[in-house]
Amino acid sequence: MADIETILKKMKKTPKGIRFSDLCKVCDHYFGDARQKSSSHRIYKTSWKGNPRVNIQNDKGKSKAYQVKQVLAAVEKLK
Repeated sequence: MADIETILKKMKKTPKGIRFSDLCKVCDHYFGDARQKSSSHRIYKTSWKGNPRVNIQNDKGKSKAYQVKQVLAAVEKLK
């Protein structure tokens, strides 16, 4: 079981091929529980104005690269 920092390093190095479960761990850690998690999408609320959500999608067990990049940008905005 990988820790959050290890997953973040992997995400920064190669956004393609990140497991959906790992991306969920990162999102759960930084944004709390998902508002929606019944379908293939998970939607997380963020604390800033504008587009206040992070939307990730399960693609056969993997995450989409552009969504990994969006999560990284949101995490950086939080720090």
